[in-house]
Amino acid sequence: MIRLQKLLIIFFILILCVDRVTATTASSDHDYTYFDSGCCNSRAPTTHTNTSSAIDRSKSPAVSDCAVWSKESVVSDCVIWSKECSEEILRIAKLPETVEWLKGIRRRIHEFPELAFEEFNTSRLIRRELDQMDISYRHPLAKTGIRATIGTGGPPFVAVRADMDALPIQEAVEWEYKSKVAGKMHACGHDAHVAMLLGAARILKTREHHLQGTVVLVFQPAEEAGNGAKRMMGDGALEDVEAIFAVHVSHEHPTSVIGSRPGPLLAGCGFFRAVINGKQGDAGNPQRSVDPVLAASAAVISLQGIVSREANPLDSQVVSVTSFNGGDSLDKIDDTVVLGGTFRAFSNTSFYQLLQRIEEVIVEQARVFRCSATVDFFEKEYTIYPPTVNDEGMYEHVRKVAIDLFGPTNFRVVPPMMGAEDFSFYSQVVPAAFFYIGVRNETLGSVHTGHSPYFMIDEDALPMGAAAHAAIAERYLNERSSR
Repeated sequence: MIRLQKLLIIFFILILCVDRVTATTASSDHDYTYFDSGCCNSRAPTTHTNTSSAIDRSKSPAVSDCAVWSKESVVSDCVIWSKECSEEILRIAKLPETVEWLKGIRRRIHEFPELAFEEFNTSRLIRRELDQMDISYRHPLAKTGIRATIGTGGPPFVAVRADMDALPIQEAVEWEYKSKVAGKMHACGHDAHVAMLLGAARILKTREHHLQGTVVLVFQPAEEAGNGAKRMMGDGALEDVEAIFAVHVSHEHPTSVIGSRPGPLLAGCGFFRAVINGKQGDAGNPQRSVDPVLAASAAVISLQGIVSREANPLDSQVVSVTSFNGGDSLDKIDDTVVLGGTFRAFSNTSFYQLLQRIEEVIVEQARVFRCSATVDFFEKEYTIYPPTVNDEGMYEHVRKVAIDLFGPTNFRVVPPMMGAEDFSFYSQVVPAAFFYIGVRNETLGSVHTGHSPYFMIDEDALPMGAAAHAAIAERYLNERSSR
């Protein structure tokens, strides 16, 4: 008799679930009911459509699957992190409807790229998706940026960041979703970064009842030119945050392979412009002039000695002079030469030592040849990026999450690179880790470096990036709370 009663109860629950699934199927294009906190719990979606914005013109695919929630609820409660927790996050990320949604987000952003601090439509698209997921946020930060939160609303707080801006490059890749804006292109993968972070938001919202703290989603403008990270911090993006993570697509690694390293990962980067002043004169009577070309030439040669003779050979540094303008007359010695270039190093100490020595060498070499010189490092224009240094503990967290999700063969310890990132400003304030996700696929032609007009990505990396973000954030809170 008791067994019969249990069977009747189970039968009644199944009938209710089928009714809810039928009702959910009839909901709108922006249906996020699959991501609500209870099995088969349906909510009428809130639609925010901006018809004047080209980037917002299409709809997201519907997602509804009660059975998914039933399975998730019995796999693990994730109070103590287990392999099953990672597998469940990856399973949600790889659902066909999730994958298609991620591709749709990325492609819409790719078609309508926006430069630094002009990401108005991209920001609007992100906010619309957050609204549909019932995720709260603050906007604007740094003009177009967004800080969204998922979880308890209380500590601990962990952040995940995506940059939004494009580059002033004319796209040369011929495909259906090619940039529709002349002279602008997502040639560094920031469209993919946004899609991955929105994907992580979607996964985390489904698992909000598991979060033992608060995940902060940072959608940042102007990584390429304008130092958006510094502006975001000034507007409170890292308020209460105790750790932050970010990913960048990489053509150097096969699709979905994760790469990172502890300590210095990306170089600090600065630029300089020197003006050397002499006295104009006739080239046939050089004794009547004070030749700034000779002074500038000596300075260029001497600058090469900073790295080769002053730096530790095991501490990689670069000083490159990339421009030199001494006039265009063939029989006149001009009174001014302008030269400029870049310098890079992997530690703050080495970086600022280079800055100091570049100025000293140029000014003093000019004086040797009776000229004067000034050196501008564009500090007011925020073009100095410090080195990106991964906290060892945060790197280790990324490593174990990646191995748990994708297996040990899909994680690589990568060498440092001379590229630069304004994520470095976050890493100076809180423990941080920056990592790569591979998008290299020779069959697709995804082999070109970032900032190339032929740059493209393998979109199969999108759900993997979303899963990595979600697992890194959720597991951080889980393990942080259990200490």
